[in-house]
Amino acid sequence: MQQVKAHTELKRGWRYEGLVSIPWAHLALIAIMGAALFLHLANLQAIGDANRYYTAAVKSMLQSWHNFFFVAAEPGASVTVDKPPLGLWIEAAFAWILGVHGWVVVLPNILAGVLSVPLLYALVKRSFGEGAGLVAALTLTLTPIFVATNRNNTMDGMLTFTLLLAAWAFLKATESGRLRWVVLGGVLVGLGFEIKMLQAFLPLPAFYALYALGSREAWRTKIKHLGIATIVIMLIGLAWPLAVDMTPPENRPYVGSSTNNTVMELIIGHNGLARLLNPRQVSTGDAANSAPPAGARPQAPRPGAPPDARVNDGVPPGGQPDGQPGGTPFANETGSPGVERFFVQPLAKQMSWLLPFALLGVVLLGASRWHVPLQATHRALVLWGGWLLTCWVFFSRIEGIFHAYYTIMLTPPLAALVGATFAWFWRRLEHVGARVGLLLAGSGVVAFHLFIARQEGMQAGWLYVPVLLLIMAAGLGWWHQGRASAVLTLLAMLWVPAVWTGLTTFDPTPNTALPTAYSPIDEMRPGGDPTQEGAADILLDFLQANPPGTSYLIAVSDAQIGAPLVLSTGQPVLYMGGFNGGDPVVDAEDIAQMVACGDLRYVVVSGRTRADIATWLDTTCRPVEGGIASPGNRPPGRVQLYDCMPE
Repeated sequence: MQQVKAHTELKRGWRYEGLVSIPWAHLALIAIMGAALFLHLANLQAIGDANRYYTAAVKSMLQSWHNFFFVAAEPGASVTVDKPPLGLWIEAAFAWILGVHGWVVVLPNILAGVLSVPLLYALVKRSFGEGAGLVAALTLTLTPIFVATNRNNTMDGMLTFTLLLAAWAFLKATESGRLRWVVLGGVLVGLGFEIKMLQAFLPLPAFYALYALGSREAWRTKIKHLGIATIVIMLIGLAWPLAVDMTPPENRPYVGSSTNNTVMELIIGHNGLARLLNPRQVSTGDAANSAPPAGARPQAPRPGAPPDARVNDGVPPGGQPDGQPGGTPFANETGSPGVERFFVQPLAKQMSWLLPFALLGVVLLGASRWHVPLQATHRALVLWGGWLLTCWVFFSRIEGIFHAYYTIMLTPPLAALVGATFAWFWRRLEHVGARVGLLLAGSGVVAFHLFIARQEGMQAGWLYVPVLLLIMAAGLGWWHQGRASAVLTLLAMLWVPAVWTGLTTFDPTPNTALPTAYSPIDEMRPGGDPTQEGAADILLDFLQANPPGTSYLIAVSDAQIGAPLVLSTGQPVLYMGGFNGGDPVVDAEDIAQMVACGDLRYVVVSGRTRADIATWLDTTCRPVEGGIASPGNRPPGRVQLYDCMPE
């Protein structure tokens, strides 16, 4: 009798009620988490200092509470990082305990990434069963950009984990109708805003639609609850920006990548419209012909007296992408705007491997009749489909600043839909049409993989393993209701992204400035600048041999030169142009006053330096013989060191 019962439970297969017994599901989840942990931690020495701009900021933040609160980019607190504080505060907390090292500052994102795997499993399991949750967790683990981004200190991994927690809160709110869960969801989205600003709002339409269409509460109650959630999001999200903007400018650093030294403008401009539109379309005024605003002149680095903000001669705040005049910024990294963006090189390899299968699932899961309030399957579809489609449409259309690692935002809903779609086929395997449909879908996905690999220049025998798996799946399609065939089809669809994720992890020279999936094409990595990296090394040797004896170790055009110096010395390094040389942190008058007061001796000029500063240096200071670096194939070209000590 017991054998008959066990056989009957096994024959149920992969239904929404569950795939296997709970212990086996848990063991499978533990194995998937182990794989995620391995892919996140292996070859960690290759990341070096990680993104030096953020790592240097962490080192600076640990030097004073003033620097910590304002997320100062360098110890002198001349300028802030161009991001909100929460992610960097968490990284600084880890560094305070373990020291400032590359592996330490990426550890919060690694933990967030690994913990996202069981969290996604639990969320998908609620609507589609354990089997779907396991496939979703495995898909997330084997998505290259998910691993690449979490192995960096760009904070997007922490944001993704926070938004998954928010999705859980809104699901709980929808199921229970309790205000406290809606408020918790709002709190989590607000915290996400304090990690990456407006990027945290991308899944918000899906969250609100989930509660509005899925909750059994009266419409009046739902509107009130969502209104309260919106207020909570605004209160938490704007707490730090308003605190900074209400602080007198002379008592805080210049707000990096802003045009008017306010966080609110940073939200709307560099981290807002500049992402949606080409930066050349975002008006910043005629900075080149503007007079510097009145205010206190820069002093020695101390809390409350950073160098004063000044206008910029012709370089938009935050700087322009290099080497792409008049075109889409970072097109070599994320392609040109359009719906096809995610299906072609260079963006397809990041996370699009199973995107066609996920989109098929949106159609299949949405084909049944809908009722409001929604049932569990349709609630999940609104959540995951809404999140995925919102991000897909947004990132397909934007013409502004768009880096490959932003696509980590699509990985949770994509993985969830892959799990749900596979479960949809699995529970219908007794029908010939479902078996054939899954095999055809898998064949289409594998063909898409070969297309991506060909575009990327990848020619390897392992690419054709999925073809063999599909042939075996076709041969086994009529046995045991096609379960073996379905499993082989799933393996075929996951094979190439799994290997690509492994190649990403074990890449000996990963792009630590702008994390991306492995690329076999030998090309300059976007964000790298050999001229500036070489300049920093030569500058460090020179400064160690010729210490300036001033408050600031040196003034440099931007953080790409300055951050390595901060990491090596821990001393104040004036970023005259902020992150990328375009911020109006100081002008020639400020530099002259700092030199006269004995706060500054050495200044570096490059192609990103303000024209008035370069002119003043040419007429007042002495160039150090030999310059610093030879001309590069990208701006800033030649980098020249000046000694401004009076003879």
